[in-house]
Amino acid sequence: MIFKSVFKSTANKAPKTVSDAAPEVPSGLLRKCGSCKATVFAEDVKKNYYICPECGNYFHVHAYRRIDMTVDKGSFEEWDKDLTATNPLRYKGYKEKLEEVRQKTELSEAIVTGKAAINGIPVVIGACDGRFLMASMGQAVGEKIANAVERATDEGLPVILFACSGGARMQEGIVSLMQMAKTSAALKRHSDAGLLYISVLTDPTTGGVTASFAMLGDIILAESKALIGFAGQRVIEQTIRQKLPKGFQRAEFLLEHGFIDKIVNREDMRNTLTDILRLHGYNENSENDKIDETDINNENNENIENTDEAADKAENIQPLFTDDENPKKGDAWENVTLARSKTRPTAGDYIDRIFDDFIELHGDRYFGDDPAVIGGIGFLDGVPVTVLGQEKGRGTKDSISRNFGMVSPEGYRKSMRLMKQAEKFGRPVIFFVDTPGAFCGIEAEERGQGEAIARNLYELSSLKVPVLSIVIGEGGSGGALAFAVADEVWMFEHAIYSVLSPEGFASILWKDGKKAKEAASVMKLTARDLKKLGIIEHIIPEAEPIDRDNMDCTAEGIKREMIEFVKKHSMLSPQEIADGRYERFRHM
Repeated sequence: MIFKSVFKSTANKAPKTVSDAAPEVPSGLLRKCGSCKATVFAEDVKKNYYICPECGNYFHVHAYRRIDMTVDKGSFEEWDKDLTATNPLRYKGYKEKLEEVRQKTELSEAIVTGKAAINGIPVVIGACDGRFLMASMGQAVGEKIANAVERATDEGLPVILFACSGGARMQEGIVSLMQMAKTSAALKRHSDAGLLYISVLTDPTTGGVTASFAMLGDIILAESKALIGFAGQRVIEQTIRQKLPKGFQRAEFLLEHGFIDKIVNREDMRNTLTDILRLHGYNENSENDKIDETDINNENNENIENTDEAADKAENIQPLFTDDENPKKGDAWENVTLARSKTRPTAGDYIDRIFDDFIELHGDRYFGDDPAVIGGIGFLDGVPVTVLGQEKGRGTKDSISRNFGMVSPEGYRKSMRLMKQAEKFGRPVIFFVDTPGAFCGIEAEERGQGEAIARNLYELSSLKVPVLSIVIGEGGSGGALAFAVADEVWMFEHAIYSVLSPEGFASILWKDGKKAKEAASVMKLTARDLKKLGIIEHIIPEAEPIDRDNMDCTAEGIKREMIEFVKKHSMLSPQEIADGRYERFRHM
């Protein structure tokens, strides 16, 4: 509610008596929004996650409030509460300034760290507080972060840090700069231990904090419209003498340019963090997890009683694969047409039907986020897996935005980032292949298309987790192979997989792209051809050409076979997995 009446002009009105004068507004009752300038009840702001009820603007949140909004009530145990900075440069007035800020904020330093639980899941958490010298990072902030990360490593716990900062603390000079290296080194050891670090960027996150711990998360989240950048906007404009684009260095800008995984609404942050933690294998420490022996016996009895029923059900399940190697006469061009059909299910269609609680992650951390690649984490029958799909899009507008599934260098680099992350956390990787070929524009060459594809082949060849690739439509050239260096490759009956498009093949060999149909028949690009050549392991049959209306039964069959694939390959050691994949391609 806006209290306009409190601030109305009294011009041309008779003076009020004491009895009818406007009452004073109690201190702390109202807050003014910095965006829409509305004056609102402080209590309404608090209940609304410190979001302006008038315009949706995010108010800055103090460290303790941030932690209270995120963790389970009463679970937070603060660490290093009394750790404070010294004055390493003997900077004049710094000691007095620190004391003044400590008294004003009742904080010892610009970050609060400790241990807590989020929906029962133990975590180490830290939150910067902008009231303390703009949450700049000096030796005490660096020490508190390093201590927290080291304890998390020792206790095998994930780390969540909420960053906001003006950068390195100038009054501490080079000592402040060294905290960038200290915090980064501690996080490297935490990562090498196979543990999860989630970085949450809030407004503002700038300078040396951005160039250290804030941008090193396995998963990087951000609040909407948060200012995030290394150099300040005024410095940039003065240096390059150019006006910066609208929205420059805001969270949305960073998402588009590939530097963060996801923008999360403040009210959804706790649940999003919970989902990410569970997808990385972290679960609740709860008394409810203890199983009574009576429950076990009852469960065993139920299993015995249901054995016959389960066996009968299993007998009625039809096998998914056909694996018929005999090529059908004259079906090559028909397969090309069907593989390119606009009604054919895309990677997103299979992801929606097969995986639970899928969270899409974005960006290559170098240049951009390629919409032609969907990547993220989901559950496959309760097992966390990394999923990557080449996405052609549904409908004209969506297909154009996704470049019709033609992947750019940043798409391949995004996939490499996520598959290496999967290796760190021991997650199987599932690929859906569907591309006419890698994007071949000028900008793709400028950004290193060949290197990006080569790097995927290089890293996938020795990835130490199970890898499965399914060709669902077009498998065009090296652009497809970058998603298909796998332990097994499955292929739909009417999909195609080839060195080049039939049109390109005809143009190169016969100097006539119009002979594409003839080229298709000699290229051996059908599933049956490739099964006979030993390029793929299994053929997924299509009694009728698959589309979005008839795909549910097939998707269920694929899910069933995926579960068996993961079970089978998870019994192997990491080195056995990598060696098996090497031998698969070595003998082709």
